[in-house]
Amino acid sequence: MPPGEDSTPGPAASHPTGHPAYSQTLPREPRSAAVARRLVRTALTVWGLESLIEDATLVITELVSNAVDHGRLPSIRVIVSRSSANGIRLGVVDRSKTVPILRTHADEEQTRGRGLFLVDALTERWGTELYRWGKQVWAELGEGVA
Repeated sequence: MPPGEDSTPGPAASHPTGHPAYSQTLPREPRSAAVARRLVRTALTVWGLESLIEDATLVITELVSNAVDHGRLPSIRVIVSRSSANGIRLGVVDRSKTVPILRTHADEEQTRGRGLFLVDALTERWGTELYRWGKQVWAELGEGVA
């Protein structure tokens, strides 16, 4: 250590954006959507972004539903991070490399397959990050958007 430098760590600093994020590994089961919604509500309440709760809980429900339907292993990971002072990023990680596709039209008789329409309508943007072992489907929301 150079002379005159103190080895005592400095105080911990909090940051208005970025990490820490909230995340949780959940069973790849439909009931995990309720746990994911609670995680989103908790994060947004702590961050003072309550105005995003309604849209964010709907979006995370759709992302979890897709992972439940298309994932390969028995678990998924839900991530809620703060991307900006007024924005969040929701993500669901699964072990499938199948990329979700926004259908250009939905049959009015269909009861499933419309979730990405909702995600697309309620978010600033959304997408997929592919990994060697699977993917993360993510969506970004911000106050005053939608």
